[in-house]
Amino acid sequence: MAIWSFVVLVLTGLFLMVFFEPDMSPVLYQGVYTPLRGIPVSKAFDSTMHLSLEVRGGLFVRQVHHWSALVFAAAVALQLLRMFVTGAFRRPRVRQWLIWVTLLPLGMAAGESGNILPDDMLSGGSLWLIQSVLLSVPVVGTHAVQLLFGSEFPGESIIPVMYWAHVLVIPAAVAVLLGAREWLVRRNGHSRFAASVPGRRSARPLMAGATLGVLVVLGVAFQIAPIWLYGPAGPGQISAGSVPDWYMGFLDGALRIMPGWELTIGVYTLSLAVLVPTLVVPGVFFTVLAGYPMAERLILRRLARHDALGRPKAKGRMAKEGTGPATLDRPREAAVRTGVAAAGVAFYGLLWAAAANDQLAHEFQLSVEAVTIFFRFAVVIGPFIAFWVTHRLCLGLRLRDRHIREHGPESGVIVRGARGGFHDRSSREDHDRRLAVTSPPN
Repeated sequence: MAIWSFVVLVLTGLFLMVFFEPDMSPVLYQGVYTPLRGIPVSKAFDSTMHLSLEVRGGLFVRQVHHWSALVFAAAVALQLLRMFVTGAFRRPRVRQWLIWVTLLPLGMAAGESGNILPDDMLSGGSLWLIQSVLLSVPVVGTHAVQLLFGSEFPGESIIPVMYWAHVLVIPAAVAVLLGAREWLVRRNGHSRFAASVPGRRSARPLMAGATLGVLVVLGVAFQIAPIWLYGPAGPGQISAGSVPDWYMGFLDGALRIMPGWELTIGVYTLSLAVLVPTLVVPGVFFTVLAGYPMAERLILRRLARHDALGRPKAKGRMAKEGTGPATLDRPREAAVRTGVAAAGVAFYGLLWAAAANDQLAHEFQLSVEAVTIFFRFAVVIGPFIAFWVTHRLCLGLRLRDRHIREHGPESGVIVRGARGGFHDRSSREDHDRRLAVTSPPN
């Protein structure tokens, strides 16, 4: 899904490049949309309006392009989750894991830079956020803002900079990583479960057709990014009800629930209310993702130095045990790792839900302060609860599997024993009884 949605992104992006002008020079809008006619806008906004409402098929291609970006980020996130809970990041697939970890922030950067290009009211809000994040960085933040925006905000250089990053730098990096991933798959083979059969070659064109079909349906039937309703960007203004794309929701939620803390070091004042949720939280998140395979390998290697009786193992025995088939784990077989995955999903989901604290307060007739305080505690306590529940579920499923291996699956037949008690007769008892009847006597 990630590969084919990226192919759709490239093809639709080539079409959009023909009509889009990455220029912030002011012009008067004279297009077909009457409510905005005569209003000063940028050439970027004017060309996007012309593309959406006057070019045949332009709005369809633009919406397919936007939906493809959302699907790409979702596919990468699901791929990371699948690889994590099944242990597909272990040797010799560590590099494939690092590729997918890198693709997620690249997809987020591509989507965010693309949202800025139309120069509408929603992209203006994104620019305000980017400026705030850069200014929260000590020492170099002010210089980075001047380099990106120029002497004034938003200036006239930000759209061209984002344009070339969006159409050249980021797609080239994604293409290189996907190509490296394809080469590694051909070299190491696809990861699979022990009891599964190899995948069919016909599955790839079927997946390509399904992905393309879903994106076409989304582009036709579901409106997205209607910039004519937002209007052109203006300093100090933002559209009501503006929300980021789904993959940026957790950053918005972190910004909303972070207390307004500040830290003064010498002559510098650090705005922790912006620095922590926008830089520290995602930085720690992606660093943990990238370093988890190495950390797990070191921990398991240390635990494997001794056998069940606490005796140290010989190096030859450890090497023999470490060279097994590269098959996937069922999530229940790695209860701790699956619990960690559930804790990460809960942490992300709670931050994502916190981005709607005002809407939740309105729907449930609560104060915004009460909802915000709830999420401040929930993002700390919730992951631990998710870990404990998932860990216990995995242990329970493993006990059930062990019972089935020892006694066989339940047959649904209730029998009465010699002492008058009732019990369920397992299928293994039926199998043993049939063997006793059909086996020839010795």
